[in-house]
Amino acid sequence: MNEIFLLKLGEIVLKGANKRQFESRLRQNIRRRMKAYGNFDVYIMQSTVYVEPKDEMADVEGAWEACHSIFGLVSLCRCRPCEKDMDSIFNAVEEYLGEDLDCAKSFKVESKRSDKQFPMTSIAISQEIGGRLAESHPNCLVDVHNPEYTVYVEVRDLAAYVHGPAVPGAGGLPTGVGGRSMCLLSGGIDSPVAAYMIAKRGVEIECVHFFSYPYTSQLAKDKVLELARLVTKYSGRMTVNIVPFTEIQEAIRDNCDEQYFTLIMRRFMMEISQRIAKNDGCGSLITGENLGQVASQTMEAMAVTGAVVDIPIFMPLVGMDKEEIVTIARKIGTLETSILPYEDCCTVFTPKHPKTKPTLGQLIHAEEKLDREALMERALAGVEKVRVEYHDEPLL
Repeated sequence: MNEIFLLKLGEIVLKGANKRQFESRLRQNIRRRMKAYGNFDVYIMQSTVYVEPKDEMADVEGAWEACHSIFGLVSLCRCRPCEKDMDSIFNAVEEYLGEDLDCAKSFKVESKRSDKQFPMTSIAISQEIGGRLAESHPNCLVDVHNPEYTVYVEVRDLAAYVHGPAVPGAGGLPTGVGGRSMCLLSGGIDSPVAAYMIAKRGVEIECVHFFSYPYTSQLAKDKVLELARLVTKYSGRMTVNIVPFTEIQEAIRDNCDEQYFTLIMRRFMMEISQRIAKNDGCGSLITGENLGQVASQTMEAMAVTGAVVDIPIFMPLVGMDKEEIVTIARKIGTLETSILPYEDCCTVFTPKHPKTKPTLGQLIHAEEKLDREALMERALAGVEKVRVEYHDEPLL
C-alpha cells in the first residue's frame, strides 16, 4: 500500500452538534489545497483526516508541506497502511521505519485500537510488535519511559497504520467557518501577523491597502501584494483592495492642524475600509495595532479612530510586545518581506508632534474644512481589486 497522511483534528472535536459542518469545511479546504499537487482522496473518519494519493503522479512532498499550513489540524503524520494482522503490521514497521530504528539508541511502541473487533488490546499489540523489533534491532534498546524514538501503531476501521512521531499542525479552525473580515494591510511587520492570527480562527480574509502615489512607489505596492500572497499560504486565496489615497492625504496636509494628521488619516482609512468590507460581505475589520507602540496607538487615539465605524474591530496584537510579533512574522514567513525598505503611506506627512490623547470633539472639529464624503467617494471609485494566492509567482 502507498504512503498516506493522517491529519488529526484540533478544536473541531469539541463542536458537538456543529462538528459535521466544521469537518465538511475542513475537507473542502484540504481538497482545494491538494489540487495543486495532483490527485488525492480526502476523507474523514474518527476525528482524523485521511489524505491518500491516488496515483504515482501525485506530488506527495509538496502536498505534505501544504498540510502544515491548513488551519483546523492539530497534528500530522505520514504513515504506511497495512492489513490488520500482526505479521503485516510488523513487516510494515520494518519496511517503513526500520532505518529510523537503526539510527536510534532506544525505542518503544505505542498502539491505539480504534477497531474494537480486532482481537488484541492496545497493550498486547505494543508488547508483541515491540518484542519482535527488539529481536530484529538488537542495538536499539527498549525504553518505555524515555525512548529516543517511538513507533506508533493505529488499528482503525479500514486498515492498520504505522508511523513515527507526529509533527504539529497549524491549529485553529478551518478557514471559512468564522465569517469574513477585512484587514488593513500595510507594508510593516504587524498587519500580516494580525491577518494570520484572525485567519487562524476560521475567518476568511480580504485586505485593503492605501496607496499614495507618487509618495509611495510601485515597489511599495508590490511589497504589500507579496505580503498578502505569503499570508494566503495559511488563509487561502484573497482579494486585496488597493485604495488611491494621495488626494486624501494632501487634503489633510493642506487643511488640518498638523498634530492631527495621522489620526485624521486613520479615520479615513477605517471608514473607507468599512465601506468596502460591507460591500464585500465582511463583518469586521482587522488592524495590526499594538497598544502604546506609536503615537496613534494610545488608548485615546484608538478610540477616536475607531469611532467612525460600526462593525467590530479585531486587534489580535494589541497586548503583545514587539518581539512576540516578530517571532510570529518569522514563523509564517512574512518578516523578511516586511522589513524591506520601501515607503508606506503611513509615513507620508508624519507630524513632528502628534496628538497622543485626543478627544472625539477635537478630531471632528479638525476635520471641518474637509469634504469627507466627496473625498471618500472619489477614493472608492478608484479602488483596484487584486486577487492573490500562494501559488502565484513572488512579486519581489
